Amino acid sequence: MIPAHHRRPVPLSKAYRLLNHGPTVLVSAAHNGRRNIMAAAWAMPLDFEPPKVAVVLDKATWTRQLLEGAGTFVLQVPCAAQADLVQTLGNTTGAETDKFAAYGLQTFIGEHTEAPLLEGCVAWLECRLLPEPHTQQTYDLFLGEVVAAYADERVFSEGRWHFEGHDQRRTLHHVAGGHFLTIGQPIDGHQLPH
Repeated sequence: MIPAHHRRPVPLSKAYRLLNHGPTVLVSAAHNGRRNIMAAAWAMPLDFEPPKVAVVLDKATWTRQLLEGAGTFVLQVPCAAQADLVQTLGNTTGAETDKFAAYGLQTFIGEHTEAPLLEGCVAWLECRLLPEPHTQQTYDLFLGEVVAAYADERVFSEGRWHFEGHDQRRTLHHVAGGHFLTIGQPIDGHQLPH
């Protein structure tokens, strides 16, 4: 769990950097007293100002139904220490199980949505749904405007990720069939030979 004193707001102009490297995300939503969280491998930033994101949510998912009802959702970026949990959340349906109670998930509530934000992640983006009914129905693609963003200052500060010395906080990248990679070592493109 990340102590609240390590969670810092991220300027919205830098929010895209929380997803730009392609991590697996957890999507949470809450509506009419119900809540859910699921894993999603296909999420990405779309724009800078206002910051926008895209995420693919299959029609069969309970989170999608809650998100459509609420008009808000949260993308959170889990880390290596949560790999087993990410796999479990991705393989359990929330329509039949309150995942938060079943797995003892610790959460907090942000400022702009009722969706729970999962403790232990390294970044969180509160989003307002940008309704695009045709795109949602045809492609399962949901767009959101980021209205607040937070990150664990130990691995993200001054607009940059820095995982050195924090291997268990490295972000996860789903490759297929329950296999993940973690983000690797940084390379400074300005210092490469030309």
